[in-house]
Amino acid sequence: MFYIRAFGESLLHALKNLLPIVVVVVFFQLVVLQQMPDNTLGMAFGLLIVAVGIALFLQGLELSIFPVGKSLSNQFARRGSIPILMAFGFALGFSAVVAEPALIAVAQQAQEISAGKIDALTLRLLVATSVGFVVALGVFRTIMGYPLHWFMIVGYITVVIVTWFAPEEIVGLAYDSGGVTTNVVTVPLVAALGIGLAASIRGRNPLTDGFGLVALAVMVPMITVQLYGIVVYSGGKEEGELVMDTGGDASPVAGPLRMLLELAEMIRDVLPIILTILVFQYLVLRRGLSNPRRVLSGFALVILGLYAFVVGLKIGLFPIGTSMAEQLVTLDGFLFIYLFAFMIGFATTMAEPALIAIGQQAEEAAAGTLNGNAIRLLVALGVAIGITVGVHRIIVGDSIHYYIMGGYLVVILLTTIAPRYIIALAYDLGGVTTSEVTVPLVTALGIGLASNIEGRSVLIDGFGLIAFASIFPIITVMAYAIVVDHIATRRKLAT
Repeated sequence: MFYIRAFGESLLHALKNLLPIVVVVVFFQLVVLQQMPDNTLGMAFGLLIVAVGIALFLQGLELSIFPVGKSLSNQFARRGSIPILMAFGFALGFSAVVAEPALIAVAQQAQEISAGKIDALTLRLLVATSVGFVVALGVFRTIMGYPLHWFMIVGYITVVIVTWFAPEEIVGLAYDSGGVTTNVVTVPLVAALGIGLAASIRGRNPLTDGFGLVALAVMVPMITVQLYGIVVYSGGKEEGELVMDTGGDASPVAGPLRMLLELAEMIRDVLPIILTILVFQYLVLRRGLSNPRRVLSGFALVILGLYAFVVGLKIGLFPIGTSMAEQLVTLDGFLFIYLFAFMIGFATTMAEPALIAIGQQAEEAAAGTLNGNAIRLLVALGVAIGITVGVHRIIVGDSIHYYIMGGYLVVILLTTIAPRYIIALAYDLGGVTTSEVTVPLVTALGIGLASNIEGRSVLIDGFGLIAFASIFPIITVMAYAIVVDHIATRRKLAT
């Protein structure tokens, strides 16, 4: 009975997160476009499947991966063994990202659009390995107490240099891959690991030392995916066509068989995080699970939820994004496209559960000097501005290189002058802005615009919106802290 009630709460929570998207889309369909798409019922059914998938997925996480993962983090922190902690950090980062629904969605889109030149599994393994490496590095930084800002400055200078040499076909995808690595699975586990370590080591501050793992997990995949693109596209440019798989199949035999194959793929996706937890629990700590039946049922719910989520994407969120792009492009001028981008960015970010959680953790760690609601507003404003700027880039056809490099140069500059207490938090907030609901919709919006504006390449121009949604919140949060710090300093001098 308890589990049914908990599932109902998770389903209501998922529907609540979908509500801002529904409100914005319905407003534009009825008020601006004054028409409804032909497959409205199909899209609505897809959204419902997405909500059920998210609810099952989150319920499974709460029963299995989250409690066991947090327990392992606490036990390893108490042990104090640096090699074991770094190995656990790598395994945790790798396994969580491989099972990340938003990364799966982006990787599948990249493979379809590039006509197979970019391999979805290779892309995900590269990103997951990068995140594993950087979480291990972040654990080492927290233990040793090294300042985060030097890691971020050197890292993003490297990102900008690699972007200069990377082929334009991979840049947007690389930044999107970095933006989606920190989400519903990764953020709670990685944040709990960092804050738990900082709280258990004498002389460490949870605010300045505990945050930052999420930020590092966003940065390094941008470098590795661009290097992958340099290798893949070294033989010359190749245009891809948009292929949108809606999951339909005329063959009654192929349908059930394909469902079983897709379910097997979901098991393969979640298997690394299950193995990580079991290996460290039984072979390293040499302790059994406290409630193995509950944990196993949680793993099963994670797999079923992930499967339902991916199916719902294909028949719900992807068609909504592409349909809105197709309809808005037909209007005179681009004003309503900009307005839609801004509204969808702001509305979905305000409802983002990972952002709410990080805001609350920051408020507690800062002992009241930061306001969680103010942080959410600043981040939502940053995402709205970022997606709007990204849409403008697609409309005018500018190269993404200059926007991205310019954006991160501003970030690097702000990092050198921002108060130290805000830097790790600002970078982490840039990594949690794109939810499991927002990412597919925004990705589909970018692909839809690039498909329907003459002279645009789906592969070159379609990706990149998620990157803008990650950059601008960092800017707004750090700029806010600089202004507040400046005002406080002037008040002290005045008195």
